Amino acid sequence: MRREDGRAERENQYMQEPDWEKATEKEIWEFVAVHLQKNGINTVLVGGAVVAIYTSGLYQSGDLDFVKSRFDQVDRILKEIGFAREARHFAHPRCKHIIIEFVDDPVAIGEDYKIVPASRKIENTTIKILSPTDCIKDRLSSFIYWQSRDALDQAILVARHNKHDIAAIERWCRKEGKEALVAFEEFHRLLESE
Repeated sequence: MRREDGRAERENQYMQEPDWEKATEKEIWEFVAVHLQKNGINTVLVGGAVVAIYTSGLYQSGDLDFVKSRFDQVDRILKEIGFAREARHFAHPRCKHIIIEFVDDPVAIGEDYKIVPASRKIENTTIKILSPTDCIKDRLSSFIYWQSRDALDQAILVARHNKHDIAAIERWCRKEGKEALVAFEEFHRLLESE
């Protein structure tokens, strides 16, 4: 089968396309990350979309933030699955509610650059995402450094719905400094209050 532009249609789609109009962050993440990974581009999902995934959609971010290992060929790969570049992000014409953005390596949370992402196996391909513990630290980082109360609420939401390492979160806050420790105390108090 050939496309109108003369290029051969890929015989073997990596996975079934999501229902673009209704797709969740998780469905789009899996679809895009598998395609990128199968083309040699390692990514880690970070930011608000991780909250959406770990809360089964109780929170919705509206974008997927990928940390990428390299940028070459990203445009081509995303174009193959229907995305087009629009300034700094990518959008799918049938998916009006979620965009894709990329940031450069390394994955970092505050001053911590030794992040080990969680892995998921999809279609015999391993894709990566922040762990629940690191997602909580990431949201706390936004609360600490940008005073985002929404980010604090997101950290609590993830903590309430996922196993996490509270001691690791507290250690990270101690290393980040006094403001981070104050933020941890507020996070822990609010988490324990319900």
